[in-house]
Amino acid sequence: MSAAAAFPPLRPLGGTGAEVLPFSLGGEGVLRTVGRAKEAIPVILEALRLGVRYCDTAPAYSQSQDYYGQAFLEAGPEARAQVVLASKTHERSRSGALRLLEDSLRRLGTSHLDVWQLHDLRTHEDLDLIFGRGGAIEAVEEAKAQGLIRFVGLTGHHDPEVLLEAMRRYRFDTVLVAINPADGRRLPFIPSVVREARAQGMGVVAMKALAAGQIPRDGTAPVAELLRYAASLADTAVIGCSTVAEVRENMQAALQFTPMSEDEKQSLERRLSARAGYDYFKRP
Repeated sequence: MSAAAAFPPLRPLGGTGAEVLPFSLGGEGVLRTVGRAKEAIPVILEALRLGVRYCDTAPAYSQSQDYYGQAFLEAGPEARAQVVLASKTHERSRSGALRLLEDSLRRLGTSHLDVWQLHDLRTHEDLDLIFGRGGAIEAVEEAKAQGLIRFVGLTGHHDPEVLLEAMRRYRFDTVLVAINPADGRRLPFIPSVVREARAQGMGVVAMKALAAGQIPRDGTAPVAELLRYAASLADTAVIGCSTVAEVRENMQAALQFTPMSEDEKQSLERRLSARAGYDYFKRP
């Protein structure tokens, strides 16, 4: 039996019809570098070999998209077909977003993205640009009509109210949102954005599950426990990996995944609640 076949049943990504594992491959770690293809591409290939079903990247992540494109070329078309491939646009205008999408498709070596996300929404001014005349939402609609994207997402870790307002203005398919056990300390995303996403039937993808590795480095909680927490609240958690060994460790955590009970989640939250550094990504 292959490692991929050993995994528990796949989980729905909201109402998209796509299915994912508790762990997914993020576009950061060694992938958010320049000139390190010899290290980055094996990380992607190992994740694909082990059956990862969701791959995240972005134009803003250095050569991440290039590494993915090369890995898909080496792994073959079936590898690209098995994953939900998600990229992003940080451009707020229609024209800028469409240029980024064209470049993303070229660099990734694919005809379409499964999920195209409005990246890193931080302010209401961002939303006014996106949803105004000539804004990026027009690019979203055009790309969807042309078959260049399947689903539409948004991402953010700065201010939950900005994401909530975006979700009031448009029917998104997914949200990539910060989820870790220190969330409740201030500006919480779990009882606001995650709850609303569930109410709307959106797919929920967790990021910042390890707080850029700070939590396990401090010894406050191990990687497997943090992944289990995030995946108990989200459909999947994207983790940036720096080595093949990290991919294997995370996929092993996915293999052993069972949802946390409310008591387990609350116990972990209490352990981390006083740590200000674990929410460094939120607005001051």
